[in-house]
Amino acid sequence: MKDQFLSMRTILFFFFIVFSVQVFGQVWSKYDSTMKIGKTGYRISCLNRSPERNVMNIRPIGFKSESREASIELRARVLGAEIDDLNNDGFPDIIIFIEDAAGKKSIFPICSQDNERIAPILFPDLLNDMELSKGYRGKDEYKLVEGVLFRKFPIFPADTAIKEPTNKIRQLMYRVVQGERDSWKFKMFKQFDFTSN
Repeated sequence: MKDQFLSMRTILFFFFIVFSVQVFGQVWSKYDSTMKIGKTGYRISCLNRSPERNVMNIRPIGFKSESREASIELRARVLGAEIDDLNNDGFPDIIIFIEDAAGKKSIFPICSQDNERIAPILFPDLLNDMELSKGYRGKDEYKLVEGVLFRKFPIFPADTAIKEPTNKIRQLMYRVVQGERDSWKFKMFKQFDFTSN
């Protein structure tokens, strides 16, 4: 009887472990990935312990000797990253996808400046555009395809009391262009709305 009790307790313990991994696995999983184009790229790592405070490390690989690892504090978790030459200067850039405590997804884009140092790529705040932000309540999805950043989100009714989105999706497409003082920024070049299936 005692052996049977111990066996049942062991089974319940392992069930709890498996259940905890299924429920909390994504929340607490560390992100650590190295991405390169040729011999140059980045290692991105983040413990992802809490969406309230994380330190993300970006280590350039194959850069000139003076380039240093950057440690950046985030109020979000790192979901993933993609590498590409976004500004067509022959050096690899990276987009890091992040998610905050409220579940809002956004991006943290970085460019290589002549493989000597890294710098942020500016990304426009959608809320500064009255037309594009109509019906916007988050739930963004991002994807990088051949240097073009795709962003889509559901369109909600103007009445904020209605919690469900309409059947319309807004798609925005961005390219990286030259900014001021040797900076780079994303600029939207195409947008359209379509009906979801």
